[in-house]
Amino acid sequence: MIKEALNGFTTAWKGLTLTIKHFFNAKADKKIKSVEESGYFDQTEGIVTVQYPKETIPVPEVGRYQLHVEIDDCIVCDLCAKICPVNCIDIESIKATEAIGKTSDGSVKRLYAPKFDIDMAKCMYCGLCTTVCPTECITMTSEYDRSVPHISDLNYKFATMTDVEAEEKRQALEQQLAERQAAKLAALKQDNKE
Repeated sequence: MIKEALNGFTTAWKGLTLTIKHFFNAKADKKIKSVEESGYFDQTEGIVTVQYPKETIPVPEVGRYQLHVEIDDCIVCDLCAKICPVNCIDIESIKATEAIGKTSDGSVKRLYAPKFDIDMAKCMYCGLCTTVCPTECITMTSEYDRSVPHISDLNYKFATMTDVEAEEKRQALEQQLAERQAAKLAALKQDNKE
């Protein structure tokens, strides 16, 4: 019984000594270093808590965080939505009646994007969408803290077209298709007469 009591006091004393040692060593903050810097793992003294948001831990260059779409560079190829394993990307396209313009890498844009939504609440940050994008318009930023009051606020809309503009583009496409169909029918009738 005396041995057990002595063992209990010894164990408690070791724990208290460790606590007191850390208490006195925590006078200074640890320096925030990147993992690549020498001596990153040698930091054993100081406060380990990061005073967020005043202090932040450096994010790695290859980190996977918040998705961003540069909609002016998007050719609406839909590859990102097709490869997404959790279906968090929702894209709608409208075929243009003529070439719209060019992206920053020189690709010709032939589709409008009236809807380009990414639901970051579903996203599993795999990065597949950024890999398959031919124009590299969808990227992962270094921003990792997106606190929102409601989960629906994590659905980001990147399309810049209004509903009225989208309807105008749809009607222009329908009119062009109707004109082409009429021209084909007229050409068929002309061929049948000859």
